[in-house]
Amino acid sequence: MENNKIYDIIGVGIGPFNLGLAALLQPLESVDSLFLDQAESFDWHPGLMLDHATLQVPFMADLVTMADPKSKFSFLNFLKETDRLYKFYIRENFYILRKEYNLYCQWVSDQLPNCLFGKKVEHIRFDETMEIYTIEVLDLRNKDVVKYCARNLVLGTGTQPHLPDFMEGKNYLNVLHTSAYLDRKRDILNSASVSIVGSGQSAAEIFRDLLPETQNTLKINWLTRADRFFPMEYSKLTLELTSPEYVDHFYRMPPQQRKNILAKQPPLYKGINFDLINEVFDTLYEMSVGNTPLNVELKPSCRLDAISPEGNSYLLSFTHLQDDVAFTNISDYVILATGYRYKEPKFLQGIEHLIQRTEDRLFEVSRYYTVDHKKSIYVQNAELHTHGFVTPDLGMGAYRNAMIINSLAGKEIYKVEKRIAFQQFNTSELWTAKHSS
Repeated sequence: MENNKIYDIIGVGIGPFNLGLAALLQPLESVDSLFLDQAESFDWHPGLMLDHATLQVPFMADLVTMADPKSKFSFLNFLKETDRLYKFYIRENFYILRKEYNLYCQWVSDQLPNCLFGKKVEHIRFDETMEIYTIEVLDLRNKDVVKYCARNLVLGTGTQPHLPDFMEGKNYLNVLHTSAYLDRKRDILNSASVSIVGSGQSAAEIFRDLLPETQNTLKINWLTRADRFFPMEYSKLTLELTSPEYVDHFYRMPPQQRKNILAKQPPLYKGINFDLINEVFDTLYEMSVGNTPLNVELKPSCRLDAISPEGNSYLLSFTHLQDDVAFTNISDYVILATGYRYKEPKFLQGIEHLIQRTEDRLFEVSRYYTVDHKKSIYVQNAELHTHGFVTPDLGMGAYRNAMIINSLAGKEIYKVEKRIAFQQFNTSELWTAKHSS
């Protein structure tokens, strides 16, 4: 079955970034858009929807506010429409619960007729003569195949759970990524021991969630390759690096310089919420009163080298990086907090000849988030190597979407701030500041 309509833009994947784009496009009568996702409905990181977990950005980093504070799809309007605005006001906390953010996104998606779920994109082809993309879509509900056409694409398929290379081809039942934690929590609580590997926010949340269970005989080992369990740096001048002018500055750098700088910036986007680190320590302190032995081990500077079955448990092989000593650990369950990485979808094979690549075969992403010669294929959260560490930041999602919409329309639909920081990040800015004074 073929849909004869030609859309101005079709988005593949409906995570927060493409959902925000759909919401910002909704009031524009001049732009026909459609967004497709193979999931049955919007559900953001369900395996980590812990009761007390919050976002690491303020509520203004919702889907639309930083581009259009007047939008009816703002988080504050969601609270008003669901009779929770005064509760939120009295709570006096900028950082919203992750489960409430998920409900907010579901509320937005339910109002957008241009967002279709249960639709799996299988192939994309490009007609050179008509300059039109044909998207072949499998409807997962009735198994029909439908073809849609568009002049532009936006890829929002997101990042995928990443496991260490030595896990390739292995499927150990009780070795899981953090993204599957809540699905297996009951089983973990019925075991004798669990090892958590990694020291980001997800690892810390899971450790904190399981910590009370150590008083019911559960043994927890928390190990990380980093030399410490470090907080995410969140001071105000540091936050100026999540700014349009820093993105400009980073984008203009040579590729190798970008790579070198990113290697030094994990504390800016991979660390643990400062309050959570303190809560973990305070809980450990309270549990240790009376010199009570703790059924917990925390070990930094430990690189995980291999995992192998050992009876009904698993043998973990580590190297202590500072002592240069190998050691092993045995656990019934292993939770790998090894992050997420962008994985290119298979349907790109049909338009691979259009996509520009770096020497490392990554997307050559333009300043306005396109990856093709024709400037018609946009990407979301696939430009860490070109636009910097702010790429996955929810707070910059509305900014990127405003840039995409303005580029698509060929005019400014949404105002985009060009300068918000007190700092000057490059020599041209310093020269301008000196000679304008």
